[in-house]
Amino acid sequence: MNDRNITRAFVVETPSVPGNLGKVATAIGFSGGDIGEVETVQVGPTSTLRTFTVHCDHEEQLKQIQEAIRELGGGIRLHAVSDDVLRAHEGGKIHMTSRFDVRSLADLRRVYTPGVANVCRVIEEEPEKARLYTSIGNTVAIVTDGTAILGLGDIGPVAGMPVMEGKAALFDRFVGISGIPILLSSQDPDEMVRTVKTISPGFGGILLEDIGSPRCFEIEERLKNELDIPVMHDDQHGTAVVTLAAVISAARSVGVDLKDAVVGQIGLGAAGLACCRMYMAYGVPKVIGADKSDAAKKRLQQHGGEPVDSVEELLKQSDIVVATTGVPGLIQEKWVRDGHIILALSNPKPEIEPEAAQSAGAAYAADGRSVNNILGFPGIFRGVLNARSSEISHEMLVAAAEAIADQTKPGELVPHPLNSRVHQVVAQAVETVAQTEK
Repeated sequence: MNDRNITRAFVVETPSVPGNLGKVATAIGFSGGDIGEVETVQVGPTSTLRTFTVHCDHEEQLKQIQEAIRELGGGIRLHAVSDDVLRAHEGGKIHMTSRFDVRSLADLRRVYTPGVANVCRVIEEEPEKARLYTSIGNTVAIVTDGTAILGLGDIGPVAGMPVMEGKAALFDRFVGISGIPILLSSQDPDEMVRTVKTISPGFGGILLEDIGSPRCFEIEERLKNELDIPVMHDDQHGTAVVTLAAVISAARSVGVDLKDAVVGQIGLGAAGLACCRMYMAYGVPKVIGADKSDAAKKRLQQHGGEPVDSVEELLKQSDIVVATTGVPGLIQEKWVRDGHIILALSNPKPEIEPEAAQSAGAAYAADGRSVNNILGFPGIFRGVLNARSSEISHEMLVAAAEAIADQTKPGELVPHPLNSRVHQVVAQAVETVAQTEK
């Protein structure tokens, strides 16, 4: 197969000797590559780092170019070959900047010594004023141990850093919050809880991210009980908020009263169990669940849900079916009955294709391509930080889900995740509930 128009960025370090740039360019050209751009990334005392944007015709040619550069020797080093996505991540996606421009001694005295001592004294006497005179009240720690990264699994905290930087970028872009990634090298719940508690004075909230089940339940619960700032595990509650919003929208579209329906949840992992708890918090009278794990079914029962023995049995009893298993084709068409609402949310392949579910009689069917946590966590934390709340309650999460559903246009399952208006509305809804709960 001939993969035309392949573009890659070659990051090459050359000793600071005349002619080395020409050697690299010649090696690329003789191997069939076309240089589109050369960018000087860093000039050091003994070497220069450059990025060569190279176009070639196929993967074999790409390998030939790499080998030609490596064979040059003389201290010339090929550090990386990046595509557009990798190149966008070079240097990371986030950077801490100052909000105050220091250009004079007067500026220096205000932001640092000696003026800053007065601010320290004010906070010492009235600790709550740290939210006013420091960034603490607008900063969220994004904490991970890297054990459940984006469906990639246990790849470690450092490999998960691009995801944490992405969360931080979204916090800043949509609601102006400073998100700080915190990578934990331990998977021991006691040590993780102790570490987060130790660093917590520097943050207004804690977002737990990509921590494996079942440890995530214990870690979140302990931190919520032992800290006086809001804590949320996004894989549980962020997912549950957006899922509830999708269920509300789907039910509205076919005229089903969600508060008079039976909702069945297939998959009772961290996200699935949190979804069940959200349905119940919203007012769904009966929530049933199916999972291979007896421990997962027991947790559902402890929270007020009803486990069933099979997916087939769940579809028999449910008006609305939500699946988050990651198992394509799990739901058979013969189990679908007329009037069903089916949301098969696993990506990239759903438990049943929406077209197949509808042809089998479902009144509404959708997959999970548009159901994204981005719609939830930025606004939720903006709302609780604005309200200076010490926790994130289920009432706040339900308010967030209703706000998302109310912003959903006819024909859509949830709003577009880049719609800034949605994030502001979610923040307002959460802040309103938070203020009433004080």
